[in-house]
Amino acid sequence: MKRDYWLYVALGAAAVLGAWVLFVGLPRWYPPDTPPAATGTPTAGARVATTLFYISDDGMQLVEFERRLEQRAEPAAQARVILEAQLAEPPAHLLSPIPPGTQLLALYLTERGDAIVDLSEEVTLGHSGGSLEELFTVYAIVNALTTNLPVINAVQILINGREVDTLVGHVDLQSPLERNMQWVADPNAEPTPEAEPTLEVEATPTPTI
Repeated sequence: MKRDYWLYVALGAAAVLGAWVLFVGLPRWYPPDTPPAATGTPTAGARVATTLFYISDDGMQLVEFERRLEQRAEPAAQARVILEAQLAEPPAHLLSPIPPGTQLLALYLTERGDAIVDLSEEVTLGHSGGSLEELFTVYAIVNALTTNLPVINAVQILINGREVDTLVGHVDLQSPLERNMQWVADPNAEPTPEAEPTLEVEATPTPTI
């Protein structure tokens, strides 16, 4: 009888311990009611400030213009969003450095941080041909990608899937080009004051006596 008594006591203690684990300890294993959002993943419909490049009013340099574009998680996908916006129609008060009709055929990133951009032939066929205009076209594309995506170090431009020497004869495209802001206006620069007109005063002739 005494042995049975202690057996019942042990079974009872085990039952109490099991109930405590089930009803008290187990909820700690449950996931939280509202799981935290994954870091680094943009939410649906998220937009990000993006710098694009257009031609200034006087046609002598590029100017920066900020637009809010759809945000993508993958750098290659974001690069496509940026470049398609750069190739699209510009805002009403700006001029595009990209010949009309130019299409993005392909874009991919290499492990060393180069973006390979394949454009349609309109980028050459519709080009004006000037050396400054060619610089604007090339560096609007290069700067748009390298400025907004730090993972991109340089950009190589292809035409219809083929490497080319230049677009229209001036800028070497045989290797990837790094960011270059030489032809971009400094938004913080003070405006150059206009020179005041010089008044020409006619000399009064000396009267003869």
